[in-house]
Amino acid sequence: MLQDARGVAVLTGSGISAESGVPTFRDAQTGLWSRYEPQELATPEAFARDPRLVWEWYAWRRELAKQAAPNPGHKALAALEARVPGVVLITQNVDGLHQRAGSQNVTELHGNIMRSKCSVEDIVAESREGDTGVPPSCPNCGAFLRPDVVWFGEALPVRAFEVALEAARGCDLFLSVGTSGLVQPAASLALDALRNGAVIAEVNPNETPLSRYAEYLLQGRAGEVLPALMEAAFERDPGGHGG
Repeated sequence: MLQDARGVAVLTGSGISAESGVPTFRDAQTGLWSRYEPQELATPEAFARDPRLVWEWYAWRRELAKQAAPNPGHKALAALEARVPGVVLITQNVDGLHQRAGSQNVTELHGNIMRSKCSVEDIVAESREGDTGVPPSCPNCGAFLRPDVVWFGEALPVRAFEVALEAARGCDLFLSVGTSGLVQPAASLALDALRNGAVIAEVNPNETPLSRYAEYLLQGRAGEVLPALMEAAFERDPGGHGG
């Protein structure tokens, strides 16, 4: 399928980042943060109530992401993009590890924790040099900056979801990697692909709600399965037609 695919949509979830040591959203509660539920911090209401607390939690998580390195699964997906035309990588992760691994065509459904945006104008912005406020202020309007991520109760970025939906409906192979298949609307993308004639392949150590729809179930860690898949599809035959 990979050798002959004209379009491949890849959806990745927290599982692939967890293999790099990035805590999943619900696991990112240790030490000082263990007394908070993630849902108490990742909402517009929480930010309005205590912007400093929310900003500091995200600053802590940002440092964890910075310390992590792309794993062989991330690198295999970057290699896939280089080998197969029409690969669209759709991610629910906010850590930027796909880009650091070399993937170019990345659609971020839930934003990126490394970026900030104005909490009022909703545009990406960086604080002025020397701004020591917590949170810092938007250089344009003076409102607080906030992480450029999607919080509970917020809609996905419209253009990002449009790109993801177009990729899902136009692909002939949909690859679901390290995602629980529970978070909507991202979880619906595979079924959109299926309805439009795509083959579903799932890479996950555990079964998920998507498993029963998948023609290929590759059970295991992304960092092990994806490099093996790339080797089987392309590296055993330099011409790309043996596997």
